[in-house]
Amino acid sequence: MEKQRTLKKTAVLSGIALHTGARATLRIQPADADSGIRFRRIDLPGQPEVTALASNVVDVRRGTTIASGNAVVYTVEHIMAALHACQIDNAVVEMDGQEAPIVDGSALPYLEMIIEAGIIEQDAEAKYWTAKAPIVVDEGDTKMVIYPSDKLEVSCLTSFSGVPYDPQYFSLTVTQESFREQIASARTFVAYRDLEQLLAMGLVKGGSLDSAAIIHDGAIICKDGLRFKNEIVRHKMLDIIGDIFLVGCRVKASIIAIKPGHPVNVKLAGAMLEARS
Repeated sequence: MEKQRTLKKTAVLSGIALHTGARATLRIQPADADSGIRFRRIDLPGQPEVTALASNVVDVRRGTTIASGNAVVYTVEHIMAALHACQIDNAVVEMDGQEAPIVDGSALPYLEMIIEAGIIEQDAEAKYWTAKAPIVVDEGDTKMVIYPSDKLEVSCLTSFSGVPYDPQYFSLTVTQESFREQIASARTFVAYRDLEQLLAMGLVKGGSLDSAAIIHDGAIICKDGLRFKNEIVRHKMLDIIGDIFLVGCRVKASIIAIKPGHPVNVKLAGAMLEARS
């Protein structure tokens, strides 16, 4: 019987938040069995919390935002992806602001901080969401299908005009090891033409080539070059792994995604949560 897992000790990470541009410190604390993943705003009176569930998602523009009352937390997907890949069932993510550090734009710093802190088993049986029948989310050009499997598998196709290598496709059976080697270091990206609109929306104040790749005029501009030839599709898979963890437990299923994004990811996670309940 597989056991639930939490961190052995507190993991700490500091840096600049992508959208607010504020200095942020995040601490992932061990938590009791059956308590799930909770985000705690320690900068607010009473230190309010929000549970990481699809039903608590309030915004999916350029990231996944969850909220309960005045406990609002932006861009949780990279943290959730690292926790999911490490099969961390229970943790409290303490935040001293509304957004986590973007670091290098990938999930690798979060994965490394979890592994460094250590992982322990708890005296409770691990819970999995498993597909009983296919679930389809069809949003026109964007489509996702999840269907039964005895492991977590993700296959993804992306297409962005002006990208030198396009379309991009990748498929992976997700484990802690495969996630670390093939997915975790893939960085977030943005089209240059979208930057003006994002800045007008008050977003990406903390963005730079240290934390993102920019698609512009037939090229991908990033610090130190691409980490993978198909880094874009791998980052999209990273986001999927994080967003579907909003079902509230580990996932065993196969997912096929065509041109995915946070809106369709979260819609699928919501359908999964509804099926679970």
